[in-house]
Amino acid sequence: MKTIDFRSDTVTQPTPAMREAMYTAEVGDDVYGEDKTVNRLEELGATLMGKEAALFVSSGTQGNLLALMVHCQRGDEVILEADSHIFLYEVGGISAIAGLVPKCVRGHGGVLQVADVLNNIRADNIHFPRTSLLCLENTHNRAGGAVTTLPQMESLGALANAHGFPLHLDGARIFNAAVALGVPVSALAAPCASVSVCLSKGLGAPVGSLLVGSRAFVAKARKLRKMLGGGMRQAGVIAAAGIVALETMTERLADDHANARFLAEGLLDIGFQVELARVETNIVMAQTASLGLTAEEVVMRLATVGVKASSIEKHIMRFVTHHHIDRAAVSEALARISQVL
Repeated sequence: MKTIDFRSDTVTQPTPAMREAMYTAEVGDDVYGEDKTVNRLEELGATLMGKEAALFVSSGTQGNLLALMVHCQRGDEVILEADSHIFLYEVGGISAIAGLVPKCVRGHGGVLQVADVLNNIRADNIHFPRTSLLCLENTHNRAGGAVTTLPQMESLGALANAHGFPLHLDGARIFNAAVALGVPVSALAAPCASVSVCLSKGLGAPVGSLLVGSRAFVAKARKLRKMLGGGMRQAGVIAAAGIVALETMTERLADDHANARFLAEGLLDIGFQVELARVETNIVMAQTASLGLTAEEVVMRLATVGVKASSIEKHIMRFVTHHHIDRAAVSEALARISQVL
């Protein structure tokens, strides 16, 4: 029985084109700036995102941490969505390493609202930390792949600019957002001083992210990357897969979105509670209380028939579609899920 893995879009294997590119990659010492494949990836990423420069980093977590450290001084406060990846899933690096104070603001379905952000900007007061950065997440992982629209991005960027601090975007799945909205990815990046872009989620590369911004920003991030142990040598071997990901894997994300919707409808028919209106990209959040089971109990039952998914809360499961799961695989998974439930 073939396993159908919905745990994340990070479980994908490199495509044949990626493996070939990795095998034949021209490499050099990237710390010296001599790895031509890394340089090519960074130039491609910067161009696609409409920014001056890009930095190849080991992960989105590292990219986000570098952005925090470049934009802020220790003791500053950062506004971010209460269920953001930076706050929940990056091991507290915002405080433990960057020395910053997180100010969590609850969004509407994961999307921060201008009025709520405005109400949480610190006044200039000797007792308060300085608000020095606004962080967004698009799409929003914990909110089920929720998309922040271009007008919303622009309004939040204008608000940050008016108050004298930058906007950083955790854009791990920014290409999913762009495809869902039908806009260029550079348009979503335009209001942001910096963006982290994951190559190993929906785009299917085996490892790595890009951090993009101005030349001055990237120069500072490059030095801090070295401090964090992220200076890589012949990194073109993995950067080559990232080039293939950016060149060949972005437009097909629409298939993942359609398959997620098909999956959500099927789960609803089986008896899960699913808000179809919130299935905007490739993530499906399904509630299990209506089945009389906890999410972990359902996860264990599904594992017996070769279907993998994640338990997020006591009664909430997450399913993520990706390029290894086509429509036939979704149909097969639904049949197996129905069998054990």
